[in-house]
Amino acid sequence: MANFIIKGGKKLQGEVTVSGSKNAALPIICASLLSKEKVILENVPNIEDVRSMIKIITALGAKTSFENHILEIDPSKISDQEIPNEMVTKMRASILILGGLLPRTGKVKMQYPGGCVLGKRSVDAHTHAFKELGCEVIDDQQGLNIKCNILKGKKIILPELSVTATENAIMASVLAQGETEIRLAACEPHVQDLCEFLNKRGAKIKGIGTNVLKIKGVKKLKKVKYRITGDYLEAGTILIAAAATGGSVLVKGFNPNDLDSLWQKLEEVGIPLTIGKDSVKINTALNLTAVKTLRTAVFPSFPTDLQAPFAVLLTQAHGVSKVFETLFEGRLNYIFELEKMGAKINLLNPHQALISGPTPLDGVPIASCDIRAGAAMVIAALIANGKTEISNINYIDRGYEKIEEKLRNLGADIERI
Repeated sequence: MANFIIKGGKKLQGEVTVSGSKNAALPIICASLLSKEKVILENVPNIEDVRSMIKIITALGAKTSFENHILEIDPSKISDQEIPNEMVTKMRASILILGGLLPRTGKVKMQYPGGCVLGKRSVDAHTHAFKELGCEVIDDQQGLNIKCNILKGKKIILPELSVTATENAIMASVLAQGETEIRLAACEPHVQDLCEFLNKRGAKIKGIGTNVLKIKGVKKLKKVKYRITGDYLEAGTILIAAAATGGSVLVKGFNPNDLDSLWQKLEEVGIPLTIGKDSVKINTALNLTAVKTLRTAVFPSFPTDLQAPFAVLLTQAHGVSKVFETLFEGRLNYIFELEKMGAKINLLNPHQALISGPTPLDGVPIASCDIRAGAAMVIAALIANGKTEISNINYIDRGYEKIEEKLRNLGADIERI
């Protein structure tokens, strides 16, 4: 297993272009299976989760070619064989295979997906959507075993604002008979990108970016070349890192409108921003001020995936900040790693914590708990005194493409061993 060795104290300076969005690429790869026509995807991030998804669709019979961030998919010979367990258990996003396969094969059998340890996520929202469309869930005890003869559109009210359940419902609906209305749909930027991809293939989806999607079923989809949107979460992570180190960095290649909640919080902390059409620049701040509450919620509220990185920034702010994680009970596990470094944090319960600052952090051996906590550990190491060794960076590699190279180009002292 590789580790990161980081020597802190370097201000990040310069500019960087983010990779394509992981959270958009994964459902779009699955949606490429909906018809036999070839698909060419550009700006695909070369990260572990994408490579794992490519292995899954290859095991199902798709022919793929992935080079220079261009992924070509020929799904003409997809079969309905059971997905190998060892592939499914690597990441939670493997559940998106359901939406891509069911309209083609009429049945899917797979184990429950795995991935980051963020608490158990129910699949009820997924099975509810499929049942509403006419599918039969045969056995949901040992795994997911779903069959459907004909998908029929109808009004679906999702039991929660689940991103992946919304994406599965969208994929299953574009080829369903009649019209489908998905209410309480998630509207994150990656959900919007999936809809734009499908519309470019000939789907008829309206209400993109809202919590109500109306989909008129079509008989087939066409081949297409599509560019994956830039990763706004990677952009946010790098900009928070720049702010924490007292640096000045221009991040390009994403839509700033996707992160209004982050810009508001950075301004509340006292970070000067310059927001462009497809870029944002962090300018050096003299003093950082604590925020009253950093509360995560579904889009467009503050993203849970940036909560851990932002919490590291708050350790350097004057005063007491409250962090309130509303989505995942395991998301605050990284706090114990920050405490090893000297952070002053009072964990109130699995969802809330108080962070007192400013507090110097010291380089010690720490570990990644999940993808986004791993990014937070990198930021903590960048501002720590001395040398920090980060283990379990396989989590980081799942979500960030060559993050050490991008940070090194900005002046960070980071190496992979």
